[in-house]
Amino acid sequence: MVAADIPSSIPVTVLTGYLGAGKTTLLNRILTYEHGKKVAVIVNEYGEVGIDNQLVIDADEEIFEMNNGCICCTVRGDLIRIISNLMKRRNKFDHLVIETTGLADPAPVIQTFFMDEDVRSQTSLDAVVTVVDAKHIHQHWDADEAIEQLAFADVILLNKQDLVTPEELEALEQRIRSMNAMAKIYRTQDAQVEMDSILGVRAFDLSRALEIDPNFLGEDAHEHDQTVGSVAIASSGVLNFNKINNWIEEILRNQGADIFRMKGILNIEGENNRFVFQGVHMLFDGRPDRPWKPNETRKNELVFIGRNLDEAQLKAGFKACLI
Repeated sequence: MVAADIPSSIPVTVLTGYLGAGKTTLLNRILTYEHGKKVAVIVNEYGEVGIDNQLVIDADEEIFEMNNGCICCTVRGDLIRIISNLMKRRNKFDHLVIETTGLADPAPVIQTFFMDEDVRSQTSLDAVVTVVDAKHIHQHWDADEAIEQLAFADVILLNKQDLVTPEELEALEQRIRSMNAMAKIYRTQDAQVEMDSILGVRAFDLSRALEIDPNFLGEDAHEHDQTVGSVAIASSGVLNFNKINNWIEEILRNQGADIFRMKGILNIEGENNRFVFQGVHMLFDGRPDRPWKPNETRKNELVFIGRNLDEAQLKAGFKACLI
């Protein structure tokens, strides 16, 4: 049984995107859609967010129930404390969605799921979903938050596609791809998207990304047109655990501030299970995953997304960890 299948671990979706991109529309879709999941939602400021009032039963307390059975709460308080309080009502929900404010760098929210031992033991980061306003994103390219929201994303909704030409949409998608080769991109209008594209996607599973885009680890998958980009490494071979561990620690020590996300599936010497890891800036989490299947080609797949990455250096460092 893999970590994400264990019922004691609640999958978490972090919802981000610049102001006006369509996050609230998407949130209301998640809350009203018949997806069979009981969803708990944490929003930054209930007053700002505009959750459909008809859904809310009792908004007097910090955590309140909605009349569709979902639970909702505000992050006026500390995120870790709220998650701990929510976990006391575990039987009431099976998926947690956290909506971040439009002007925020999503890193601190994501880091919560690596840093706090209690939170880490009870939850698993399922995906970071970023909603992009296809019409107005060009006004925000200079803003660090907009770039970081894209760099951290596992899933990107290019929303308001009806307001731009197909050519503009294609150019925008190419630009985003150059920054984040890993993310799955969906073109949407009014944030309409299949729920199973954003909930329960287990986004650090690189094989899912490869199913969607087999060329994503190809050499031409990530032309860099600015300082933020992706480096992907795909390699057969077996890794020495201590060497790969030390190498990743060294990367985080020296470049952690510039690495937004990293994730990977590794083939470790003497292990029958895939080893999966993901990191956010200087925080890192790795654990054994499901067993390798008998007919599966054992291989290593890693992705780094960040600023000023040296592709040749990263590939050489990885190669030195192979047995």
